[in-house]
Amino acid sequence: MLSVEAAFVAVAAMTAIIFGSRALPFLLFAKRKAPAALGFIEKYMPPVAMTVLAVASYTSLDWTARPHGLPELAAGLLVALAHLWKRNALLSIFGGTAFYMILTRFLA
Repeated sequence: MLSVEAAFVAVAAMTAIIFGSRALPFLLFAKRKAPAALGFIEKYMPPVAMTVLAVASYTSLDWTARPHGLPELAAGLLVALAHLWKRNALLSIFGGTAFYMILTRFLA
């Protein structure tokens, strides 16, 4: 476990890095146009990150033990369908989470 001083240093370092990474684009492109590659990254990086997180969430499942990943797969399918239907991330994520919690309560 970190000492109090080490924790403060770690928090200060993380704060500086996050603030710098958020402020850097505004400082760099305040007086000139951003390159096209930045627009591409801005458009496609969030869906790519969400896809990686979604796929990674299934890697720790024990497919041999009951209920064989059924709650996770069903909730993931519900999230995808709800998002395609309503195009509302909060609704699909919260709905899928609630559905997952209900399934794990009754199937486990």
